[in-house]
Amino acid sequence: MADMQLLAASGAETAAQIAAGEVSADEVLDFWLSRAANDRLNGYLWKSGPESAREGGAPGGPLSGVPIAIKDIFCTEGVPTTAASRILGGYVPPYTATSVSKTAAAGMPMLGKTNMDEFAMGSSNENSAYGACLNPWDTERVPGGSSGGSAAVVAGGLAPWALGTDTGGSIRQPAGFCGIVGLKPTYGAISRYGMIAFASSLDQCGPLTRNVTDAALLLEVLQGRDEMDTTSVGIEGGIKAPTAERLDGMTFGVPRGLIGEGIEAGVLARFEDTLIRIAELGGEIVDIELPHAGHAISAYYVLAPAEASTNLSRYDGVRYGLRSSDEDLLSMYELTREEGFGPEVKRRIMLGTYALSSGYYDAYYGRAQKVRTRIVEDFDSAFAKVDFVVTPTSPTVAFRLGEKTADPWTMYLSDVFTVPISLAGIPAISIPAGLAEPDGGGPELPVGFQIAAPAFSEQKLIEASHALEQAIGFDGSAALEGGAR
Repeated sequence: MADMQLLAASGAETAAQIAAGEVSADEVLDFWLSRAANDRLNGYLWKSGPESAREGGAPGGPLSGVPIAIKDIFCTEGVPTTAASRILGGYVPPYTATSVSKTAAAGMPMLGKTNMDEFAMGSSNENSAYGACLNPWDTERVPGGSSGGSAAVVAGGLAPWALGTDTGGSIRQPAGFCGIVGLKPTYGAISRYGMIAFASSLDQCGPLTRNVTDAALLLEVLQGRDEMDTTSVGIEGGIKAPTAERLDGMTFGVPRGLIGEGIEAGVLARFEDTLIRIAELGGEIVDIELPHAGHAISAYYVLAPAEASTNLSRYDGVRYGLRSSDEDLLSMYELTREEGFGPEVKRRIMLGTYALSSGYYDAYYGRAQKVRTRIVEDFDSAFAKVDFVVTPTSPTVAFRLGEKTADPWTMYLSDVFTVPISLAGIPAISIPAGLAEPDGGGPELPVGFQIAAPAFSEQKLIEASHALEQAIGFDGSAALEGGAR
């Protein structure tokens, strides 16, 4: 089969071609290994060799022979796992994350481990200790974060699909910036075992793919209860490939109060265009209110750093990873963390430790938890009236490298539409809505459209997304061979 045919094929199409004998699994793997080897985006932190990759996918699985890229936050036995941090430089886990084990059992060889923001803390992939990943549409711009490497290698034709993680938007936002599909399932739908923790009550694994059908196939492989993770429950009835072509009878809520200042003109235009398409497909648009969603970013940047300060206390130079001093115990702790953690990780550890400290716990952490409860209640009220809640995925298209690194708060606002959904623990998907110029001019770049649904209603969410995706007809091929720029 010609290389361009392999490059253009979706994961589902490739699996069907292998099953039909139109192409061999070895041919597919060799093609994608050669693509990954030519990593022009700094999307991979570690790449599989031909032999190790062939050993990684069990033959006979439902997706046998279609390789996958794995975010470097998932532990993989015998393979370096760094979470893009120097403090885990050289660390090789003795076990494999459940999500990665499931992809292998489905017959999917691992292409490599993808770049990311250090410990999943960031919205641009510029916080990686091993250099920023680049957006395949314009290599002077960020791919989003923290799963920027996974999004970039899929959009840039360096992997057919990938695993990422989403804490406050880290699957959906990079999917939007790179013009692909990113799905954050309901919290608990997929096991977190072996996924290096950032904020345990928010972290969730999910797929990054070129279309909604591929996202559904991967979600079915990944979902399920796992005895190694007591918060995992799976999705009752599993997930099937979508077939919907219309949106008749479905209602879509638009929180106009949240979609206000700070949104680029092009992003807003593509959002309104997509609402028109929903109506053309038979869906009903309803204005709704999410009264407390405007406080989500403030609450998130108390709760997530608080959990991070606890989770990251294990990196002390004693058991694994970097050790910067042997003088005495306190010096080992201090120097290891000073040299091992990057600036954003240090910032969040300090924020979280302060919020949990004596005398401030109720004023900050306790109050943030109350806001989170109100946000959950807001979504419950909204879903009593509508089937879905829709927003832009991000208020801007992909911004330039270095544009927001000096202003953390501006960077944090990139997730203003994704964070409320993460705090509520509900599923959401970002699909490409078209292209738009950034404010101030520049090349046209992808715009994401986010659809959220009630907890554990992933099948309904996937069906609606599929119908809308077909109507939009987004073409992401420009990014596959070097991008539009």
